Amino acid sequence: MCSLSLFHYSEYLVTAVNNPKSLSLDSFLLNHSVEYTVAALSSWIEFTLENIFWPELKQITWLSATGLLMVVFGECLRKAAMFTAGSNFNHVVQNEKSETHTLVTSGVYAWFRHPSYVGWFYWSIGTQVVLCNPICGVSYALTVWRFFRDRTEEEEISLIHFFGDEYLEYKKRVPTGLPFIKGVKVEL
Repeated sequence: MCSLSLFHYSEYLVTAVNNPKSLSLDSFLLNHSVEYTVAALSSWIEFTLENIFWPELKQITWLSATGLLMVVFGECLRKAAMFTAGSNFNHVVQNEKSETHTLVTSGVYAWFRHPSYVGWFYWSIGTQVVLCNPICGVSYALTVWRFFRDRTEEEEISLIHFFGDEYLEYKKRVPTGLPFIKGVKVEL
């Protein structure tokens, strides 16, 4: 609950600092999607049932510690991405380039093309590893991987449209950071 609360509060806070023009109650990401709500409820139900019927499954300290490291790493990477991108960061994929929109390639964006996605990917899976939830752990990994595969392609189409060759060169140099996700395929 602490990592979930910190995640949602910090999403709002960082948006308030970096991009106040886009700030709204939606910036908390509490109403992200029905799927997100179902996933959260499923993880709590799995944890509760397994804790009742197989309490020893919930006491694997090294696994919980690994999950905690994933959560902290993911949270820090995502917030670093938001701060680095500044007003260029938005929770909604942009289809129109604003006058102030620039291609960010420094900081954590020099390591990964989509560091906020990488952070959220590991944070979300880490929440299930902390809880020692095997069913939701696998489900989360598959679901967020598919979500970010599609989202990365959607966003990169816009970025290629906005920045052209500059983005294509950046795409050649820097990986997405997400396992087995290359981004949109470009035929030249």
